[in-house]
Amino acid sequence: MTGQPTGPDTAHRTARRNGHLTRRTALLLAACTTLAATVAAPAAAQPDHAARPGAAAPQGVWQMDGYGTYVTIDGPRLRAYETTAVSCLPGSMNGVREGIPDARGRVRFAVPGSARVTVAPQNARVARLSIQDNVGYRTLHRVGGLPARCHRDPSKDARDARTVFDVFWQTYAENYPFFAAKGIDWSAVRDRYRPRVTAGTNDDALFAVLREMIEPLHDGHTKLDAGPGREYGGARPGTTLPSAAFLKQVDAAIAAGLGRNVTLHRWAGGALSYAGLPGRLGYLRITSFTGYTERDDYESDVAELDRALDAVFTHARTSGPKALRGLVVDLRLNGGGSDPLGLRVASRLTDRPYLAYRKHARNDPRDPRGFTPDQPAYVRPHQGPRYTGPLALLTGDLTISAGETFTQALLGRTPAPVRIGGNTQGVFSDTMDRTLPNGWKFALPNEEFRTADGRTFDGTGIPPAVRVPVFAPEDLAARRDPALTRARALLDAGRAS
Repeated sequence: MTGQPTGPDTAHRTARRNGHLTRRTALLLAACTTLAATVAAPAAAQPDHAARPGAAAPQGVWQMDGYGTYVTIDGPRLRAYETTAVSCLPGSMNGVREGIPDARGRVRFAVPGSARVTVAPQNARVARLSIQDNVGYRTLHRVGGLPARCHRDPSKDARDARTVFDVFWQTYAENYPFFAAKGIDWSAVRDRYRPRVTAGTNDDALFAVLREMIEPLHDGHTKLDAGPGREYGGARPGTTLPSAAFLKQVDAAIAAGLGRNVTLHRWAGGALSYAGLPGRLGYLRITSFTGYTERDDYESDVAELDRALDAVFTHARTSGPKALRGLVVDLRLNGGGSDPLGLRVASRLTDRPYLAYRKHARNDPRDPRGFTPDQPAYVRPHQGPRYTGPLALLTGDLTISAGETFTQALLGRTPAPVRIGGNTQGVFSDTMDRTLPNGWKFALPNEEFRTADGRTFDGTGIPPAVRVPVFAPEDLAARRDPALTRARALLDAGRAS
């Protein structure tokens, strides 16, 4: 997060990851309904097994479970369509096949400005679509064709404020999982705001209406971008976006907490840093799970992350007489990014595989309680040196999105980390990034990440075990870091597990 004074949305600063192809936060600023009669209903899923060797690459039209999306594969081209009961617009997932299908018919598509997409046939009627920098996959069902509304000229609706309103409202109605938890009657929201939108409503007034509709959600994964001067991103009440001056104070407080003569080694433009501390303790700070290099693609992120982790988790630090006695992992300014990178770090912190979390997506336009089947994600031990000792984890309300799923992934670690600081922000889902008929962009969450016992932390965030003020103004002014000081004391005393 250092050097990003515009806010903790680290994924937003990477324009390549547009569309709905990567996790991101929105603090800067659907499953389909019953199809039209002209569209064949999805076939019942066949037994879930890998396609036989030599299978042809998938072709045709596919409906995605959840996510309000249709996918067409025509020869070497893949296209996505963002749909609701009242709309169908071209999506951002438009790819070109790379190479030929493998022996099982799996094909990979390069998507300009985004992560690669792989489509793997399971049988003649079912396929799985995976996105390189997402955890899990999305199930596709072959259908007879696109909905009739996908063949309309979208430009006809571009200047109709009422249509823009309807698409915005409907997208939330079909995909947002947390209305009940937030105490929001979304139908009542429509009844209140729809009369304010007419054929003559201008852009400023329409933006104000849409913003007012979603502000009460207080959700850091909600966003509306209607151009310069008309941008909104939600946040949990009490969240303050960091300024350049704030970040400078934070760096000074952390440096004082680390102590004199401590060298902070940096990678990934400062997003990853490590310092060895007296008493054989270590301090690892991670401010982002994306955007590690100028190339700004997932493969480069993985390579840079591995380079940093190889330098941190050496044989000397993980075994033998000079091994670390304790490690502080600082996520207090982690703005999110790609969940697989978090799992990659977690793999260096365990010697046994365990469940990180389960995720599912809303999958019933009429029932917010209807979800796709749970998909488990696991932490699997790295093949090289691993640190398995006591761990102190620093979190706060600017621990966001992938920073939170990483925190969640460590809950099942043995020994469990001691969590110090404040609640994380409370936004875990990948975001559905959508486009309105007039070209405006917006985003919302549609997934839940659950612990092994089925618990979620959406809205509230993951609480600390030891509550300590996080970057309070009086502490920053005095160059104090009480959370770091507490973590070091617990590790020194052997009471951090």
